[in-house]
Amino acid sequence: MTKSETRSVNRKSDIISAAIEVFAETGYFRATTAQVAERAKISQPYIFRFFSTKEALLLTALEVSWTRVIDSFRKVVESASPEQLETELIQAYVVILESYRNEVLLQMQAQTIQEDSIREAMRDGFGEVRRMVLDAFRSAGIPDAEERTMLFLARGMLCNISAALAMPELMEI
Repeated sequence: MTKSETRSVNRKSDIISAAIEVFAETGYFRATTAQVAERAKISQPYIFRFFSTKEALLLTALEVSWTRVIDSFRKVVESASPEQLETELIQAYVVILESYRNEVLLQMQAQTIQEDSIREAMRDGFGEVRRMVLDAFRSAGIPDAEERTMLFLARGMLCNISAALAMPELMEI
């Protein structure tokens, strides 16, 4: 890869990171590409070199966030013992919440956007996580794998709400 290509990849990554922050803080509909450009320390037209629309930028940001969750869970699924699987998946998600809070907030906002492409991206992300967890629970011989998967996903959603509202008491047992 040439120096110019490397710089271009880095700038695209900077734009995506800035978009995640701006969308999470401001909300997708209120956020502007000018705000994203300012956060990325580039000119607004430069964004459109990589993304044809603000929606395309959001879709890429969602893809990045879902990839992070899926890759994190995949590592757990590949290495955890059946007895520790659920606990380690929960711990992996706690790390995501702590390290990538803006990505979680972005996903939460995207759940309410009615654009078909965004709904599809969210369905794909949730669907992949559900399939992965369900398959892992079944392979681990966890009783009532379907019910446990639903509870795992529900707990994740409650974790999201707890983080978004700064209400840790929602997670107290």
